[in-house]
Parts: sequence; structure tokens; C-alpha cells
Amino acid sequence: MIVLGPPGAGKTTVGRLLAERLDVPFRDVDDDVVAGAGKPISDIFTTDGEPVFRALEEEAVATALAEHDGVLALGGGAILSERTRARLAGHTVVFLNVGMAEGVRRTGMSSARPLLTGINPRATFKALLDARLPLYREVAVIEVVTDALSPDEVAAAVAERYGELS
Repeated sequence: MIVLGPPGAGKTTVGRLLAERLDVPFRDVDDDVVAGAGKPISDIFTTDGEPVFRALEEEAVATALAEHDGVLALGGGAILSERTRARLAGHTVVFLNVGMAEGVRRTGMSSARPLLTGINPRATFKALLDARLPLYREVAVIEVVTDALSPDEVAAAVAERYGELS
């Protein structure tokens, strides 16, 4: 099962809870990128630029999809890669949807989220959602709106929908 969505959707938190519920391992592609690069994502963005990060991310997703049999959380922007979207075909992809206001509230002004730092994080988040929402929906088999739900409630909703697919 692949978990994706914008920043603040709860991909890592819900992914871990889902893995527990389904009794399968959990893996986060962001962690793989950090381990492979030997530095935090914010440093990759700052020193190498977003294109380098996206290339590392695309490679990490391909590797994880080939190696991992469990719940896999993708970074929010991984969906921008056409190759990654193609690789997701045939997988159970879960889109954790978070609205703009809630997403901004959850992410705040975190420097760990390099695309959301700057003068107007709200406008940046809106532009990010506008660009990515159709891509998330293009690959998703399950969509859960997370705004008013706790991580446990989101994981329960995803597990229930997943059970209906099986």
C-alpha cells in the first residue's frame, strides 16, 4: 500500500499506524532519500536544488517499490514525476487529502518543509495543492479527507476501505 498526499496530510503518521493495523512493515521514501544523500532534505534543496532532490526521490521511490512489501509513504512532491506515477499503476495507492487551511495549520512555518518556507506559506500551499491535486487523484485507489480526523481515525478509514477492495 502506498500513502501519498500534500504536506501535513499525515503520510508518515498514518502510514505507521496502517502498517501496525495490517501487521506489515513501514517505510518512508523521505527517510531513504536522507539516508542515501547523507543530509537532510532541507540541505539537499539548499545546496543542490530541487531538481537534484526530485531525481534522488524518483530513484528512491523506484527502489522502495521494488524492495518493500508493506506500507510505503511517499514525499508530497513525488507525484510530480511521470515515471513515479507510472510505477504506481497496479499498487493500492491511498491519497490522504488535506485542505489548505488545515494543511497550513499542520505544517506551520517548518523549515523542514523547504517548499513551504517564504513570504506567504498559505499562497505557496494553495499553489502546491492546485498543481498536485489532479495528480494525486489520477493514481489514487482510495481517498480519505483527513481535515477533521485524528491519525487513528484516518488509519481506520483507510483500513476499512482497503478491506472493501480485497
